[in-house]
Amino acid sequence: MLGQLSPAPDLSELPTLLASLYQIVDRLEQIVPRRKFTPDGHLVGSIGEAIAEYCYGLELLPPSSKQHDARAPDGRFVQIKLTQGSAVALSHTCDHLIVIRLDRHKGFSEVFNGPGAAVWATIEDKAEAGRQRSIRISRLQALARDAGLALPLKQPFPAFSDRGRVGGHLREGDPA
Repeated sequence: MLGQLSPAPDLSELPTLLASLYQIVDRLEQIVPRRKFTPDGHLVGSIGEAIAEYCYGLELLPPSSKQHDARAPDGRFVQIKLTQGSAVALSHTCDHLIVIRLDRHKGFSEVFNGPGAAVWATIEDKAEAGRQRSIRISRLQALARDAGLALPLKQPFPAFSDRGRVGGHLREGDPA
């Protein structure tokens, strides 16, 4: 009913849940010491970079490097994006772009793996240097069909153990 306040949420579990989150962060930073997994936008970005490093055999660049996150075995510089949503944001063009989607039920899937210039060319309003521009996952999927020059997977994406998958690589749109 309009004008009535809803009851205050019970936050009694919050300290315990946050402590668990920080234990997970500590463990992630032990596994991938070259990245910080702070519970903000860096967490998702660092997870994406760690997954791409493992799955594509990349060498991560120092954190917060402008334009690229890693170098591929063939020398190409790579920008890595992980999303749980319907779009990703880019601030600069890049040599090669890998976009991975994380679905909490299906796990990781590759959305785009190809030349960054092909994606950058489709983004409107690039006038301000460094300003983030968004591109929808559906547009990236359409570009991926024609992209070519994909980096090969060295390892399958880690599977979510509660889904019964032992491992495997999903392309966006493949059945789980």
